[in-house]
Amino acid sequence: MQTPQFRFRRLRRTSALRRMVRETELTCADFILPIFVEEGIDEPVAIASMPGVVRYPEAQLASVVKRAAAAGIPAVLLFGVSQHKDAVGSDTFADDGLLARMIKIAKAAAPEITVISDNCFCEYTDHGHCGVVADNDVDNDATLVNLQRQALVCAHAGVDMIAPSGMQDGMIAALREALDEAGFGHIPIMSYSTKFASAFYGPFRDAVDSTFKGTRNTYQMDPANAREALAESLQDEAEGADILMVKPALAYLDIVHQIAAHSERPVAVYHVSGEYAMIKAGAAAGVIDEQAIVMETMLSFKRAGADLIITYYAEQIAHWLSEHHV
Repeated sequence: MQTPQFRFRRLRRTSALRRMVRETELTCADFILPIFVEEGIDEPVAIASMPGVVRYPEAQLASVVKRAAAAGIPAVLLFGVSQHKDAVGSDTFADDGLLARMIKIAKAAAPEITVISDNCFCEYTDHGHCGVVADNDVDNDATLVNLQRQALVCAHAGVDMIAPSGMQDGMIAALREALDEAGFGHIPIMSYSTKFASAFYGPFRDAVDSTFKGTRNTYQMDPANAREALAESLQDEAEGADILMVKPALAYLDIVHQIAAHSERPVAVYHVSGEYAMIKAGAAAGVIDEQAIVMETMLSFKRAGADLIITYYAEQIAHWLSEHHV
């Protein structure tokens, strides 16, 4: 009599059998590459807390975007490191500001790639908050007006998709209204719809040279709340979001799964700076296999229900997929 365990082990016996019945696969089309661009520099600036990630000068952005496109990565997400910060992030309202320039450069470099703008103010304000500050907090409605202005600048610059990350109430409805009324109804919105007030963002603030002090607990989500997380994303779907995002990713796979189960929209995850940095630190210490850990992590995102993955590892993963057929 055969032992019951062989019900499962029969299809694990060879690598060919395992590939045939594998439920979850990774392809280059799953990934979005974040890119940091800094004004006023001539050479890339290494980010010490994120080994392998740099802030690029504007003059090198085109080559980075071309390289991503050649690797099969379908989209880039642009972050600006501004040298013209003020209280409201007004540089993002200018047709010749850093945000608009990045979009134009990226689209000209690789017209076939999807150029996504990160739509927020934390990288462009002198206080580092995600909008207009009043009474030591972000003024929700005043920030929505500025987000509308910013989104239209991006649209006129040729952006393919906007990705608002400020977690303001009514954000998607305001942006959809502004885009539609200006004749940009074709531009989709990937909402940072469930963005937690997380400790995993620390290295990102080094990446964008943030002046931020304090917390964002009054507008980003409490990590303890799962029902509210689902409600946030479903509200953004109702307001017109085309893609819903969970950020961070690895510590919130339960949230990813719930949103994917309850929404008809594609779900994205952001594999954030702290998650990236922990893998790099473990690999540098020799206690983990970097490639194996990265690929297992990416599979966990897709298995939980993610359709798209934003990760600083995107180019490396494209190489691994190409060279080793992982």
